[in-house]
Amino acid sequence: MPKVIPRPEGRPESGDGRHLEGRLDPVEPPAGDCALCPRLVEFRGELRTKHPHWHNAPVPSFGGQDARLLIVGLGPGLMGANRTGRPFTGDYAGDLLYATLLEFGFASGAYVAGRDTEAWLPDTLTLNDARVTNAVRCLPPQNKPLPAEIATCRRFLAAEISGMKNLKIIVALGRVAHEAVVATLGLRQRNYPFTHGAIHELPGGLALADSYHCSRYNTNTGVLTPKMFKDVFRKVRARL
Repeated sequence: MPKVIPRPEGRPESGDGRHLEGRLDPVEPPAGDCALCPRLVEFRGELRTKHPHWHNAPVPSFGGQDARLLIVGLGPGLMGANRTGRPFTGDYAGDLLYATLLEFGFASGAYVAGRDTEAWLPDTLTLNDARVTNAVRCLPPQNKPLPAEIATCRRFLAAEISGMKNLKIIVALGRVAHEAVVATLGLRQRNYPFTHGAIHELPGGLALADSYHCSRYNTNTGVLTPKMFKDVFRKVRARL
């Protein structure tokens, strides 16, 4: 697949993906004290004082870089990844995500939610041919990152995608993740509208699959049912 470079701020979208052929300079994952987003840094500091045993730092991706599937969420949850240090682990969103990955063979072992308020004991879950990350690596207040924070963190998503040499399909969990992926690839949003269950064919042979986010709110209100979520990954498994 073509290598990806982040689109510099202010550069118009080409819409055809031709600039994806550029060279990506190495970008390391965000450091534990990443200071790129002042609001997130301040919030992180407050939580470190209140909950010193939590992760309270940018959350690293989970799964191997040789995977063909990349799952992109919005950002860490307060009681989830911000506490445990692993994407979608420790809150309700992970219950549906990892149960679905286990069902379709993208994971093995046992997933343990571990919702204890301070400590989290690692489980035996491993991912198979899949990797999980977030559009924003740090916990945003009220789970609502600002557009500037999403854009700032885009460099890490670009490096993530470029570093996965076997990548075939990306699953975006929610509109924000979808738009972050499209922007990272330098494509026009209007050409790839977010639609639950859709699979968009992208330049270079890559595909983007959309799902509503597996948040507790969406599942409790019926916006997303387990069947709807599983149908997305059924399509992904069939494609791979």
